[in-house]
This record gives sequence, C-alpha cells and structure tokens, in this order.
Amino acid sequence: MNLVVGATGLVGGQICRLLVERGERVRGLVRPSSDPARVEELQALGIETVPGDLKDPASLRAACAGVSTVLSTATSTISRGDGDSIETVDRQGQLSLVDAAESAGVARFVFVSFPEMEPDSPLQRAKREVEGRLRSSAMTATILQPTYFTEIWLSPAVGFDAANAQAQIFGAGDNRLSWISLRDVARAAVEAPAEDAVIELGGPEALSQLEVVEIFEQETGRSFALQHVPAEALEAQAAGAADPLEQSFAALMLATTRTSTVPPAAGSLRTVRDFARAAVAV
Repeated sequence: MNLVVGATGLVGGQICRLLVERGERVRGLVRPSSDPARVEELQALGIETVPGDLKDPASLRAACAGVSTVLSTATSTISRGDGDSIETVDRQGQLSLVDAAESAGVARFVFVSFPEMEPDSPLQRAKREVEGRLRSSAMTATILQPTYFTEIWLSPAVGFDAANAQAQIFGAGDNRLSWISLRDVARAAVEAPAEDAVIELGGPEALSQLEVVEIFEQETGRSFALQHVPAEALEAQAAGAADPLEQSFAALMLATTRTSTVPPAAGSLRTVRDFARAAVAV
C-alpha cells in the first residue's frame, strides 16, 4: 500500500494517477478542507481516501497503518488552510509524518524537496531538517530535489501572465534555470529507485527567463510586456519580511536571478515549449 500525502495537490494528484496506472494500491490523505471535487476524482480512480492533517499526529499514525511506502508532496506554500504555515506543515508536520511512518513500520519514504539555493530561507531550512530526519530513520529515504516547476513559475501567481502577454522578470533575466514540469516530477517519484538517495531533477533544457518569454512570444504571436524586478529589491524584501512564507518566496525569487541548473531527469521530458503550446491551446 502506498500512502500519498498531498494527494489533492498538483504533484500528489499526478502521483496517485500514475500509481493506479501501474496497478498499485493507493491511499490518499485528505483534509476536511480538501476540495470535494478533487477527493471525488481520487475515489473515482479507486484510491482509498483517509481523513488526516499534517498538524494532527494521531491522524498520521492511523493513515500509515499497513503502508509500505509513503510519498509526501504536501506543503503550505501553494494552498494554505487555517493554522497552516511553514512551521506547522513543512517542518513540524512533515517531521510528525516521518515519526508516524517509522513507528508504523513503513519501509520507504519518498520526499519531494528542492535543491540547495541561495539565499537561505525558512522553507529551505524546514526541508533540510526533514531530509536529515529521514536519513536518520530506519526507512529507505528517497529525497527528490526538483528545480523550478513550469506550471508554478510560468503562471500568473508568480507574475507570468501568458494570457495577457505580460511577464515579471526577476533580475536581468539572462541567467539560465532548469525548468521542469510537475508531471515529470510525479513520474520521477513513482519510478525512483527504492534506495537511499538524493536525486536532483532538472528539465530537458536550461533556459533564461528571457529565452522563456521568447518561446511564449513565438507560440502566441504576441510581444510580451516585461517588468523587471531588481535583485536588490528582492534582497530587501527577503531581509525585511516578517512572515516566513513571504521571506521564503522572496528568497526563491532572488535565487532565480542566479544560474541554477541541474542534470535533466530521466526519460522523455516536457519542454517549456510544450508547456507554452498547451497554454496557447486552452
């Protein structure tokens, strides 16, 4: 039995579908606040849904009973409910999940994190603490470190608005980044070797933010209006933010102003142009 924590999320939902396609048994942890439509989608796939919350250790112990592998993609950075924060979800919640899994005799834990980035941030510190706890556990720990998700970083949520031909560029925008599709991250999670490993995951090609804009311009036939956010402004935002999530986002945006490439993940990967074409077709 596989337990997917973050089953109603973007990556977790893909993992659930891929596991079902492989003929594996899947249990999805769903919160009372989870989107009912997404829960129904999981159940329609034959996935067993169990109530739980990373902030509720007792629910995690129940969810881990009889499980051989835990795959956790959950984070407070995209969808936040009452009481959710980097501290309660990304750090303490994930640590509680590791404890529950280990106590239940789970053999393997797959954890979705991200590569080392500069500057440091509360989110990165939380990820590293969980990684360290996993390494010291009795379980096989497979730690995945994907880079920038195309579906997140090339979306209006981060200032990239293809529908209106507008893009926010962090820094000069000429350093190259390894963009990767969340679909490929999900596949890597399902197909990762069952061994202790830290696996960095990059996309098929390293492209600068400006090169990405050029691809979208070619696919849409429109010129994009660009708004550059100086690295100095991001540094000030990261240093002055009181909220750990705001500080972490500023740090991640600042990291995009520096070259950040890792080797491509295995297999056939979705390119930025593939993503752009799909966006235009919508």
